[in-house]
Amino acid sequence: MLQLRLFALPVLCVFLVTLTGCQTAYYGTMEKLGIHKRDILADRVEEARDSQQEAKEQFKSALAEFSALTNFDGGDLEVVYNRLNDEFEQSEEAAEAVHDRIAAVENVAEALFDEWKSELDIYTNKSLRNSSEQKLRTTQQKYKQLLSAMQRAEKKIDPVLTVFRDQVLYLKHNLNAQAISSLKSELRGVESNVSALVAAMEQSIGEADAFIRTLEN
Repeated sequence: MLQLRLFALPVLCVFLVTLTGCQTAYYGTMEKLGIHKRDILADRVEEARDSQQEAKEQFKSALAEFSALTNFDGGDLEVVYNRLNDEFEQSEEAAEAVHDRIAAVENVAEALFDEWKSELDIYTNKSLRNSSEQKLRTTQQKYKQLLSAMQRAEKKIDPVLTVFRDQVLYLKHNLNAQAISSLKSELRGVESNVSALVAAMEQSIGEADAFIRTLEN
């Protein structure tokens, strides 16, 4: 139910002038519904984690198709090329989803921490203030670890996409058995890049799970 409400309300922002104003109005509207920035952050971290999981599987699928292509042993080259091109396009879409989800996490995290810090001055009870401030520091530290892991994984996406793009483009204009044979020399490098990307994403996914647990405590 929470995710449905989170996705239904952004349409209200169409009527606002700037992106910042839109986000501010969105968070304000959610607050009135009892859904706080902390809840939205947890939801967006889950979405970022899921998008990385999907991207990880997509890049593994693209690698499998590329590997199969280098072992081409007769058949319709056009069909083989189309399969690889489809995998590349799906990989681009998965990469874009990862970029968007991470940006969404950063946006709400910044808003949450700014609000949290400013509200520390409202306390009259020093003990409660100190406890909240310590919780803020801990959450920020865990978030920093999460964002760092997400960004490391994100940076490994473009090099993989670049290689796939080059191979797809080359085949588009050189669709013959000799061209496919020449791709075999690239396979090991592609496998290495994808393996590094998968490992980074798995680490990022683990950090996302840990951060969500932090928010729930």
